[in-house]
Amino acid sequence: MIKLQQLCKSYRGDEIETIALNQVDLEMEEGEFVAIMGPSGCGKSTLLNILGMLDQPTSGQYFFNGEEISGYSESQLGQLRKENIGFIFQNFNLIDELSVRENIELALQYHNIPGKQRRKQVAEVMDRVGIAHRADHRPGQLSGGQQQRVAVARAVVAKPSLILADEPTGNLDSNHGQEVMKMLQALNREGTGIIMVTHSSAHADYARRCINLFDGQILAENLRAVS
Repeated sequence: MIKLQQLCKSYRGDEIETIALNQVDLEMEEGEFVAIMGPSGCGKSTLLNILGMLDQPTSGQYFFNGEEISGYSESQLGQLRKENIGFIFQNFNLIDELSVRENIELALQYHNIPGKQRRKQVAEVMDRVGIAHRADHRPGQLSGGQQQRVAVARAVVAKPSLILADEPTGNLDSNHGQEVMKMLQALNREGTGIIMVTHSSAHADYARRCINLFDGQILAENLRAVS
């Protein structure tokens, strides 16, 4: 599904060049669950942004479903991203003025799905993550765990083949964090690929493979025994 070859990303200031990613090689099969770990500033979020087609590499190659996309235009990347990728963020990124139902349905806005089908998909996914009873509430009326459930629902409502999760439990207590991880694990068992950035080794244990980054390079990869 994903293949990176000699991927580099650098940022040039007035007097200094910062290398965020340095010759990264990475492959991910369809339906895998991969955790990315490493200290702050090691390149985790930069890598996730490039994988999510929100940023482009300085050099190297990025293959997605067999297509080399590192030279794609913004509109081409946007279309590919819309069709294939869902995002889960640490800070939820919900719109306060919209209800739970409306926040989730927003993810279908650019998919040319008829209203009746949109409402059906939203209802199904709310049920799936256990938030249907809060459908008409606004984010400010929900706990952190409930808000992250809405964020997960929004990420999966369009049925993407890949979810990119950036510290999805970072703002949650341990109990709510574990609930979110179990949801991600269940989605993965149903066939959705997941790449997750995390600082928690306990949450990385939910993944089948853990990649350790340091100074913009892959330091180690470990397969994990997932029950």
